[in-house]
Amino acid sequence: MSHLPGPIDPPARLLMGPGPISAYPSVLRAMGAPLVGQYDPFMTATMTETQELYRQVWGTANDATLLIDGTSRAGIEAAMVSLIRPGDRVLVPVFGRFGHLLAEIAERALAEVHTIEVPWGQVFPVSTIREAIERVKPHLVACVQGDTSTTMLQPLEEIGEICRAHGALFYTDATASLGGNPFEMDAWGLDAATAGLQKCLGGPSGSAPLSLSDRAVEVVRSRARVEAGIREEGDASASDFIRSNYFDLAMILDYWGPRRLNHHTEATTMLYGARECARVLLLEGREEVIARHHLHGDAMLAGVEGLGLTVFGDVAHKMTNVVAVEIPDAVVGDAVRSELLSDFGIEIGTSFGPLHGRVWRIGTMGYNARTDAVLTTLAALEAVLRRHGAAVASGGGVEAAQGVYAGAGA
Repeated sequence: MSHLPGPIDPPARLLMGPGPISAYPSVLRAMGAPLVGQYDPFMTATMTETQELYRQVWGTANDATLLIDGTSRAGIEAAMVSLIRPGDRVLVPVFGRFGHLLAEIAERALAEVHTIEVPWGQVFPVSTIREAIERVKPHLVACVQGDTSTTMLQPLEEIGEICRAHGALFYTDATASLGGNPFEMDAWGLDAATAGLQKCLGGPSGSAPLSLSDRAVEVVRSRARVEAGIREEGDASASDFIRSNYFDLAMILDYWGPRRLNHHTEATTMLYGARECARVLLLEGREEVIARHHLHGDAMLAGVEGLGLTVFGDVAHKMTNVVAVEIPDAVVGDAVRSELLSDFGIEIGTSFGPLHGRVWRIGTMGYNARTDAVLTTLAALEAVLRRHGAAVASGGGVEAAQGVYAGAGA
């Protein structure tokens, strides 16, 4: 008999990068709960309960609020493939890597894609987006809220009204921002929004919360085609049906709705985890969780500046939950990250594209938006930087962060 590996035994890690992050302990406990059948009354009741929890998380009354089984990208693809017909015009404001991703997915959905761009580290003035909408006349405006590649948070509050005035649907990817930054789906006029669990919501990657307005549902329903093996008399079969089966929101809506259409087998363990992520957030309070992210994000920002490091981008539009730090010329960025991991068990991130090798990204989100995680990371970063010969202020990071906490009475 060949040698078999032992049971899974991951090393202890403090995940202080841009995500994934260390999950709330109660989320991990929830995911160890026993499985039940796909249509067990407990299962369907838990699905319905989870929908109501996420309506509160999103700030919406949308009936069409559910989970997509898959990572946050699965939610993005489900929304875009279901809302975009071949040839539809789609406008994507790009201010980082994940704006390029939205454009990529729209292209794969055979849209006529139009992009506008600002340099990484900036966000769009509303006037620029308004001008592009007036010029392009899109069916859909697809915009990232918080792009972790640059750490920037795009203001969304006025865009929905502009989209409505010009007959466009408004979608946002809130993967990196939901839970740690303000988000008001209904008040901001959003038609579709998706996220993931592995950032501010404090869970693992693998489930994607999604919500659709009635306008978006109307588009999805107009493209409905139930697959042949489960089709019943009178079921819709549109000629321009949604081109993905797995990400067909028309069938998924029927799976989560009263019909309980047998589209796929729900990922039970991920459902448990997603439910607990929302429950934990709402138990603490939506505004209180945002304030907590703001506090610890401010402390980390002050801490890296207290070490004498330079923060990348327009800090006035930075997400609460992640900061980009320019790598000092004197050090090799990946070597510092490697020693933080091997010597201290702390993970921070690098970035992509034009920022690859230029910045570290340090997250304070979900379960790790707490004082000991921030101070431990700053102390460890100082120790490694000093070992690499960087000129950093002795104790400057921890002291600056503690000053933020003292000022907030924390």
